[in-house]
Amino acid sequence: MKRRSLLKLGLGGAVLLGLVGGGMALLKPGLVDKHMSPSARELMRAVALSVMDGLWPAPGAARDAALQAHLDRVDANIGGYPAAVRAELSQLFALLSSSGGRLALIGMSQDWPKASVAEIQELLNELRLSSLDLRQQIYHALRDLNTIAFFTAPEHWASTGYPGPREIP
Repeated sequence: MKRRSLLKLGLGGAVLLGLVGGGMALLKPGLVDKHMSPSARELMRAVALSVMDGLWPAPGAARDAALQAHLDRVDANIGGYPAAVRAELSQLFALLSSSGGRLALIGMSQDWPKASVAEIQELLNELRLSSLDLRQQIYHALRDLNTIAFFTAPEHWASTGYPGPREIP
């Protein structure tokens, strides 16, 4: 294959991915009325379990309640972001919730709920260490959205050794 053909193929693939991604985000957005769609909540739940592995209650009703509260905090945080940031997150969630977008952007073929914690941790590490800025940005967005919501909740302060805010006399 000649260099010019390779460049044309790469450009065509990028345009196609952009069109498919844009169409997917319009048809099935990741955010609806400033709130995560059900598929975006599944994505963020899977990432939360992986990023804060070992900090959640044992599997059961307590863990489900803690995760529900966590996802509600993530949702509330996203709702407070500027419209431009929410639009980008909506596109990211839409792409990562679709099998084609997941495979193209991060190389993951299975649905988020079916992936194990270890598999998602490995994937996140690959994104973190990627030479592509886009993949690193995806890693930081997913991790940061979850860690901000987790560690700003007073019930999680003890796990970090933070005693809470000091009273100002």
